[in-house]
Amino acid sequence: MDPRTIGVLGGGQLGRMLVEAASRLNIKVVILDTPPNAPAKQIQATQSHIHGDFKDPYKIRELAKTANVLTIEIEHVNTEILETLMNENNVVIHPSPSTIKLIQNKFSQKIHLSKHKIPVVDFIDVSTKEDLSIAIEKFGYPLMLKSKTLAYDGRGNYLLRSEDEISNALESLGNFSIPLYAERWTSFAKELAVMVVRRANGEVKSYPVVETVQKENICHLVIVPAQINGVISEKAKTIAEEAIQTLEGAGVFGVEMFLMNDGYIYVNEIAPRPHNSGHYTIEACETSQYENHIRCILDLPLGSTALKVPAAAMINILGKSNDLQETLRPCAESLSIPGATIHLYGKQDCRKGRKMGHITAVSDSISQLFSRIKPILEIVNENEHDISTTMKIQPLVGIIMGSDSDLPTMKPCAEILKSFDVPFELSIVSAHRTPNRMFDYAVNAHKRGIKVIVAGAGGAAHLPGMVAALTPLPVIGVPVKGKILDGVDSLYSIVQMPRGIPVATVAINNSTNAGILAVRQLGAFIPGYLEKMQKFMEKQESDVLAKVDKLEEVGWESY
Repeated sequence: MDPRTIGVLGGGQLGRMLVEAASRLNIKVVILDTPPNAPAKQIQATQSHIHGDFKDPYKIRELAKTANVLTIEIEHVNTEILETLMNENNVVIHPSPSTIKLIQNKFSQKIHLSKHKIPVVDFIDVSTKEDLSIAIEKFGYPLMLKSKTLAYDGRGNYLLRSEDEISNALESLGNFSIPLYAERWTSFAKELAVMVVRRANGEVKSYPVVETVQKENICHLVIVPAQINGVISEKAKTIAEEAIQTLEGAGVFGVEMFLMNDGYIYVNEIAPRPHNSGHYTIEACETSQYENHIRCILDLPLGSTALKVPAAAMINILGKSNDLQETLRPCAESLSIPGATIHLYGKQDCRKGRKMGHITAVSDSISQLFSRIKPILEIVNENEHDISTTMKIQPLVGIIMGSDSDLPTMKPCAEILKSFDVPFELSIVSAHRTPNRMFDYAVNAHKRGIKVIVAGAGGAAHLPGMVAALTPLPVIGVPVKGKILDGVDSLYSIVQMPRGIPVATVAINNSTNAGILAVRQLGAFIPGYLEKMQKFMEKQESDVLAKVDKLEEVGWESY
């Protein structure tokens, strides 16, 4: 046996990408799956794999004899034989068979999470029609009726909206042949996911929080990072890590969550393996989820989970029919898109809803990302409405002013930022009338994801300086012209900051320059904005030169 050999139960696309990561580390992988040409087996054709059902105890024993550690790429495996191998034969298995068994039953998973004070949506057992009546009385309509086992990609779920649908719901879910439970319906604002990695020695790290968009109950689009308040993002990561620390064993875990409108977060479910919402990590992160899964189960030092690009997206390529060429049209489109990478899984049969591959796109800003993926999504969605076109982008610039009377002065700044596709927020923050709000805004702006603050103020003009004293972000002050001293008092107030409290100051009422300066500051680390600024300057020059030519042509008297 090779000193480092991993046995994987399952040979689908997750196993395929796991093999790709292992090959770079010169780690041998043996796949157990029935098809000889399973996606994972195709790219390691020189390896002797095991052909058979990954639930077959004899085949699993055979796999255990070839490997130092066993792992899974699908949770629907035979946990009884895995427990036997671990307890009686000292086979190393990650994640732990007890964890896999727990997660196989979504109802048991909910009980476990609830017991450990991880926030989950209210749920109740439904073993009979009488239980369903109790659930309806307790939760009302609509409610989610779910299979406890063998449920994934939307299968095993039914949104029950009225009494008229009860018969159809029960029939579609097997009329209690598979145990059921009910959940209170949650009108969530967004669906989030976090990939958490846990090393065999107990060390835990997590990847950025991502935003997932579902289509027909299957993950359709992943946006990285999630376009949410940075404070909420840290909260989501903490909850995800705490949830995984309640489980046994090592590896990568996908934690799916609901974000409510009030900022509350519920854990929906956990996958004890690499996950669809973590595909983006191959191109977008310093270490992919697949390499980190290998590191986790072999107890090697964990790789960095940080993004190496500011923004990324993953688009699933789902079968539209048995026409493979039609299904792959988005891939053909992506070949001409900068930052796009195609992953095809080598599946032989294409059918509606089957995951045939995915496309990852990387970019230096969310705005640029959306423009890049738009033509791909137009094909994927067949010109249907897509949420990415209306998704609210988290602001990079905060425009604040002491009073609504300053709005006419600050509007040009907003217009400049809009013309450069810079996401921004605009609000009233008074240093004198709302000091607590000013404090909260300044202290938390960088945590929320703001990169530059533009502060307009008149009169005493304390707002820019006070904010600069509280935030690590660059602050640009805009002196607002007053009724008495024409804004000179505001200008003097803003520029005369004590040492250590810098405020960049523009001319009185010149929020246009504040907006341009903010774009230049963003351009220092976002190349796309630097390019746009260069084009803006070139246009300014060409406009002036055009005037020079006209002046020479018609003369000063006719100009």
